[in-house]
This record gives sequence, structure tokens and C-alpha cells, in this order.
Amino acid sequence: MSTMEKLRERVRGQIWTAGDEGYDEARRVYNAMHDRRPAVVVRCENAGDVMAAVDYARENVLELAVRGGSHSVPGFGTVDDGVVIDLSGMRNVRVNPVTRTARAGGGATWGDFNAATHAFGLATTGGIISTTGVGGLTLGGGIGYLARGLGLSCDNLSSADVVTADGQFLIASEKEHEDLFWALRGGGGNFGVVTALEFRLAPVSTVYGGPMLFELSDAAAVLAGFRDTIGAAPEELGGFPAFQIAPPLPFIPEDRQGEVFALIVACWAGDPERGESAVSAFREFAPVVAEHVGPMPYPALNSAFDGLVPAGLQHYWKANFVTELTDDAIQAHLRHAPGLPAVNSTVHIYPIDGACHRVTPDATAFAYRDAKFATVIAGMWPDPAQNDAGVDWVRSYYDDIAPHSEAGGYVNFMAGDDQGRVQDNYKGNYDRLVEVKRKYDPGNLFHLNQNIAP
Repeated sequence: MSTMEKLRERVRGQIWTAGDEGYDEARRVYNAMHDRRPAVVVRCENAGDVMAAVDYARENVLELAVRGGSHSVPGFGTVDDGVVIDLSGMRNVRVNPVTRTARAGGGATWGDFNAATHAFGLATTGGIISTTGVGGLTLGGGIGYLARGLGLSCDNLSSADVVTADGQFLIASEKEHEDLFWALRGGGGNFGVVTALEFRLAPVSTVYGGPMLFELSDAAAVLAGFRDTIGAAPEELGGFPAFQIAPPLPFIPEDRQGEVFALIVACWAGDPERGESAVSAFREFAPVVAEHVGPMPYPALNSAFDGLVPAGLQHYWKANFVTELTDDAIQAHLRHAPGLPAVNSTVHIYPIDGACHRVTPDATAFAYRDAKFATVIAGMWPDPAQNDAGVDWVRSYYDDIAPHSEAGGYVNFMAGDDQGRVQDNYKGNYDRLVEVKRKYDPGNLFHLNQNIAP
């Protein structure tokens, strides 16, 4: 059996246990609702460190949490009295501009990734907030600004290095451990610790876009207009409609800051000269109150909202896939969006058509290839005293739009109390995922996730 002494001998990275200097910082996660005290935090520097930590957890029958970018809203990146594998010591990103590929460490964030790839005028689909972990986002699917044109993050994944529950190191790709590779693309962290990911890249450098704010009274027209327009729009046009309390930013009139607005965040990733005309279609839905739209480096847009969601907020989210954004669904949104609990909270409705629909439902674990939108109700606020009211707002909002949505939702946006929806999240792919789980993690060591039980 592994002992703490043996663990320290095997691990090159830093290890913290209760009482060690830096332990409180090492155990802290992005969502401040989760204040847990692990038995040990292992900040891994290489796959060997991960193998040692997995062995230690398994042999000592300890719960195991895996932390990449640390954004897990349900707090899956930490655990009381167990082992935390912290991948933040593995953030390197290496780009091969000739093959248009990039290899990212398991702890890399999209900010790390974009900084490396943008130097070569390349990118892949990667979220909305740059502090999000590359690994976590990709394993759940990976929805972002570029999804309509390039597909999901997982659709651009070409291989993954994985440490499995038995402490073995595997490479999963279309040529090796194909069943594991299939499951990793949407199946979340159920199958092992992903220590590196390799992606295909596309030429994306300057994009044209940014936020446009509309009066809340025009929200129905904005959502209906976006719904009716986006499906026929060129796939280079991305972005999403949303609801947001206007923050104190220079382009927003000072007397309107603090009010709730409908908005569209636009992203044109094609020929920059066509950007203005492509995005102008959104201005036809209703008068624009304020906007900050123009050409910018893709990493600038991908990090534009980071300031609204710093580490240390309270988080509670719910999510749905939507095949049709009906007029009744829009009315449900209008009943709840005006009650946003704080400037940090938001509701986004991401389009996932285009290239996402050209992948068959059984080609990857991500099954909802017929869904046109993915909705997230992201409750975020700084004061723990708001928790009850904020959680109630998210739940009532979700309950109202659920009848107009699919049974399943995007696993990256699911709450900790959504375990009962796991089978719905994968539809016809669930049984196959269970088979892969039984093969690679029969003891369910990796269960702190939206769990696929073996």
C-alpha cells in the first residue's frame, strides 16, 4: 500500500496536507460555495506524478478529485478527507504551426492555449471565459464562439494522454484505445485523468465582434430574431444572445449601468472585411442601446468577460439543450431574466448548429447533435448571504424553461444535484459509456463528476 512517505518520494510536484504552509491556498477552488479540506493536495508536474497520486488514492480507498482549471461549479475539483490531483503545474502549450496542431497540458487554461496559438494566427473552439480549463471544457464537449464553424472542442481533439484508475498511462486516439477516445469526447472526467490533449487548429486570428445591448422590453424580438437568423447565417458567424445586468463600463451610458439588458455577443471569425456586414444583421432586431463591437484579436474576445467572473464568487448553475427556441420558451425567459441576482449572473443561449451538426450523434459521447442551442442559467454572486435566494432563482428559472427544452443538458453546466439527469444527457450513447466505464474504471474511482456508474 502507498504511504504518504512513498507518495512524497514518487512525486516531483508539491504536496500539501493539513497544517502545511500554503495548504489553505492549495485547497481553494473557483466556486467559493465549496470550502472543503482534502487529506492531501498533489500539484502534479508530469504524468508520473498523476500516476502516483492515483495509486495512492486507490490503494488507500480515498475519494479522488481531479482539478484542471478549477472552474467546476459543482465543486468536483475538491473533496473532504480525500486526494486532490491539481494539474495546475501542467499548463504548457506547444504549437506545431506546420501541422496546425497544439498540445496542451492537463492544467492549461484557454488563456494559456490562446496565447500560444494566436502567435501563429491559429485557434480552436474554446469556451467563453479564458480562465476555464482546456481539459474540463473539452471532456464535456466544448461549446464556444467558434463552434458553428469549427465544431465543439472535442470535435477538434486528435489525441489525449490518460492515466486510468489502475495507474496506467494510455494514449487515446482514433488509432489507439479508440473506445476510450470516443468516451472522452463528451463523457467528462469519468474515465481517467487527462494529462495532455492534442488539438487540430484552424486559421483564426482577428475576429469582428463584441457585445450589443438592447432594451429588456425588446428581448422577445432579439431572441426571436437571433433564432430565425443564425441557422441560415454563414458558419463563421458565432456569438449568442444573453441577459446581463449592465456593468460599469465606458461604452454603457452611466445612467443605465446596473439595469438588466438583453444582449447579443457577436463573433465573426471569417474574412475581417466582411465582419461588419455580417454582424450588422443583429442590429436589425431592435434599436441598440450600447455596443462595443469591432475587430479584435480572438483571445481578446475570449477573455472579454473574465472580469465579471473572478475566482471566489458563489456559483449555482442549471442547463438545457434546446431543439427549438419556441415563442413560449422565450416568454419563460422573460419571466425570470429580469430577476438576475447580481451583475456577475447571466443567462446565455449558445447556438450549436453548423459544424456541430455534421458529427453524427454516435460518433462521440456528446449525443445532442440535433440540438440547436445550449442554454445556461449561470447564477453567480459574491455574498454567501445571497445563496438561498440565488439558488431559488436559478431553480425556478430552470423549472419554467424545462418543458420547452430537451431532457438532457450540457454536462459542463450541470449542478451537483443533477446526477439524476446523467442518462438523459447522453441519450442513446449512455449504455456504451457504461461499457467503457466498466473497462477502464470498474471500481468508479473517478466518481466526482456527472457520474456514469459502471
